[in-house]
Amino acid sequence: MGLDTPPVLAVDALLDDPKTRIIVCCGSGGVGKTTTAAALGVRAAERGRKVVVLTIDPARRLAQSMGIASLDNTPRRVAGVSGDGGELHAMMLDMKRTFDEIVEAHADGERARAILANPFYQSLSAGFAGTQEYMAMEKLGQLRARDDWDLIVVDTPPSRSALDFLDAPKRLGSFLDGKFIRVLMAPAKVGGRAGMKFLNVGMSLMTGTLSKLMGASLLKDVQTFVAAMDTMFGGFRTRADATFRLLQAPGTAFLVVAAPEPDALREAAYFVERLAAERMPLAGLVLNRVHSSDAGQLSAERALAAAENLEDAGIVDQESGKAGLRDSDTGTTETGTPEKGTTGTSDTGTSETGTSDTGIPGTGSPSADADAADADDADVDDADVDEITAGLLRLHAERMQVIAREQRTRDRFTSLHPEVAVAEVAALPGDVHDLAGLRAIGERLATGVPAGA
Repeated sequence: MGLDTPPVLAVDALLDDPKTRIIVCCGSGGVGKTTTAAALGVRAAERGRKVVVLTIDPARRLAQSMGIASLDNTPRRVAGVSGDGGELHAMMLDMKRTFDEIVEAHADGERARAILANPFYQSLSAGFAGTQEYMAMEKLGQLRARDDWDLIVVDTPPSRSALDFLDAPKRLGSFLDGKFIRVLMAPAKVGGRAGMKFLNVGMSLMTGTLSKLMGASLLKDVQTFVAAMDTMFGGFRTRADATFRLLQAPGTAFLVVAAPEPDALREAAYFVERLAAERMPLAGLVLNRVHSSDAGQLSAERALAAAENLEDAGIVDQESGKAGLRDSDTGTTETGTPEKGTTGTSDTGTSETGTSDTGIPGTGSPSADADAADADDADVDDADVDEITAGLLRLHAERMQVIAREQRTRDRFTSLHPEVAVAEVAALPGDVHDLAGLRAIGERLATGVPAGA
């Protein structure tokens, strides 16, 4: 352990607390957020909570792990997960469908159809920067408002930056409030011929430039979209603000997920500081893929030294140990002379070296030749064992070096944020692909330390 040992994250206490209504798993991409969110959902459900897991991971590994053919924008019950009244539902965010639902809920039928059919809206809802994160916030607000579950676990989008989940609603709001949108909205607000006159006279230079940059058709689509969405812009901002306050509420807990790597923990440190600045409740850090060893008392240096000794035949007691023991089997002393009471020859007059009294080799007894062959085989076997042992020692040394590097990286994070509770999850030999694997991850999360540590 390092000099600064952080407090252990009490995962089961967090899951069992009825006041905990939302758990948000956040962090940079590729650190195991989806697996962590799914494992928490399974463990909470089997401990009696009614849980829904919302994932935004495009890899769709969650569906495979939970034995569901496909996930979509509707929560689906996960079979085989229950306990003391608990149950688990899972869903995958459909960004465009969520945007469509907002339009359908907050616009009359004719205007909603015009928006949904607008080419610019279709592009915006499918891939505008920040839309995925914003829609994740929207869907979280919708799930919480339904009150069908007593725990919502959110797997945040695999963004370039872990901060995108918090920043996206403000960015989309800024876009909708921006000067560009207000300029495009102005003619529609003036209305009728006066609006067209305003557009033709007061904005001819600007629209001419925009037409060259965007194309006349796209500019018209944008203006039509803005005119249709005008009454909804305030609703976007209102809901974003409401969800932001929900994330600050006492019933929400953030878990920052990271791997024991410098970039991932640097991102985790930024997120911890940002959560503190936004006054959002941080439960702790989940450190995934932590390496450990059951032979931690054997340092990398000692393992490498032993491997070099074996490879160079430099074992200190080689001559008096292995060689001596091997020679003693032939009935000679360590100096090669016959032991007391022996003649050094066989009953047939053949020496133990396999030569006859005439000095012709290979004419000894069959048993003597077999003994010599066994000795040669023993030499080969010993060489093979030494080679394998040296290889294992080098593998162990590499593992210990990885463990030391991870420990130093974690200690740097701990020195900056000693108050953050940590749950370490041991690295697994393969990907989690079923409920049994998710249960194993949940168990390791609950213990807070990697296996073998």
